[in-house]
Amino acid sequence: MTTVHTRRRAGLIAVLVALVIALTAVTTAEPVGAASSRCSTSGSWITCERRTTTIWVGIEPRQVHYQTPLGTPPAGGWPTVVMFQGSLFTAELNWAAASWYPFGAYHQAKVLQRLLDRGYAVITPEAHIGGATFWDTNNPLYAFNWSAAPDHRLMLDLFDRIDRGAFGPLNGQKLFATGISSGGYMTSRVALEYPSRFKAVAVQSGSYMTCAGPLCVVPGTLPATHPPTLFLHGVLDPVVPILTMRAYESSLRRSGIPTKVVTETFATHEWIAAAPTEVPAWFDRYR
Repeated sequence: MTTVHTRRRAGLIAVLVALVIALTAVTTAEPVGAASSRCSTSGSWITCERRTTTIWVGIEPRQVHYQTPLGTPPAGGWPTVVMFQGSLFTAELNWAAASWYPFGAYHQAKVLQRLLDRGYAVITPEAHIGGATFWDTNNPLYAFNWSAAPDHRLMLDLFDRIDRGAFGPLNGQKLFATGISSGGYMTSRVALEYPSRFKAVAVQSGSYMTCAGPLCVVPGTLPATHPPTLFLHGVLDPVVPILTMRAYESSLRRSGIPTKVVTETFATHEWIAAAPTEVPAWFDRYR
């Protein structure tokens, strides 16, 4: 009898062990090529690993934060997203933010996390003075004279470093861009100035490259080379009125450029909650 009970108990244990192994395999299995995240969440915080280098633009040091996904890069290198900060807020907030931070910074960090997890490398250069200012596209000295802008030289250096592998195995033919506020205008700037470089862009709380808040004139049509563009905007935005974004969107549509608009009814000047889903999905279309 004891032997029978022992065998039954051993058999039951074996079944339970097999069940646990099967359940573990189901709950921990990842898609082919996927790996653990570079980012972690704890309570109201999200934090992502990053590396930092310095690019000298003339006599000015400009920090650039970057990271590649975990896992094996695809043939040709990782597709790469350049994220441009908003005015007065350092690019470091792309990499670590709490839910109570201003301008939807948590959603911004979540965008970066989702991009890394989906197999995009991310590069976040700082604007002037350690990110405490804004991009040259909003500077009257350079808005209509981009070839003289320090940020133009910064972008050329970034392209060169991407192509040389200075940021890791990146694919310089599969670049994307996104940003908020001044970074949204900068996203428009790179879409128009370097169209062959960017496959698609996403503009959060911004508009056409030479606009500034309510002061905005958008050409009636735009070059056919302009990359496909996603717009994300708060309907109640008092800094960059939504009508200025609509003018940009309308011009792109008249020019035959693929566009999509995602708005949030009660949002102001901030990354909207839909951005972590919409931005990677938009880039995936053109990847």
